[in-house]
Amino acid sequence: MKRILFVCTGNTCRSPMAEAMLRDQAKRRGLDVEVRSAGVSTVDGLPVSEHARAALRERGVPDNGSSSALDGGAVSWADLVLTMTTGHKRHLLQRFPNAVDKTYTLKEYVESDEAVLRDIAELEALYTEWHMKQALGQQLTEEERSRLLELERRIPGFDIADPFGGSLDMYQECADEIGQAMDKLIVKLFGR
Repeated sequence: MKRILFVCTGNTCRSPMAEAMLRDQAKRRGLDVEVRSAGVSTVDGLPVSEHARAALRERGVPDNGSSSALDGGAVSWADLVLTMTTGHKRHLLQRFPNAVDKTYTLKEYVESDEAVLRDIAELEALYTEWHMKQALGQQLTEEERSRLLELERRIPGFDIADPFGGSLDMYQECADEIGQAMDKLIVKLFGR
């Protein structure tokens, strides 16, 4: 059984939509997966946004969830942690550095372009080098700094925009983007 945790800011829009969509697809396809979601900046028990619920209803996806604050128990529980933005990923890894090997943005995790994946790996290695040098009071070389900036420009964005407070159309677009990523995620995890 795979255990997947989706993470966003308030756990009332994006991550609950991702959770509900994956749970629904898993049930329909008979996939062995448990799914949860949480927010990096929320409290437990807030209702899922009405527009998020409407976007799910239009897709025939049930949702009865409420918000959960991200905690160590949820991170430990998960085999895979998928965030909605790189900011969420950074925030999570600052709090839970041991989760580095299982934490990705959703769109990063389902990316299949080998050149992009190599660029991501190189960029992450440069960031690690930079943090290590900073801890030792050193700086990146000019060559390392130039390469880091080049990679940042070249790598596509992996963020799913926050529809919070927006129109139903914005939530629909967000749900479409998450739905496309869910299709790729299911193929990657289950080969279907």
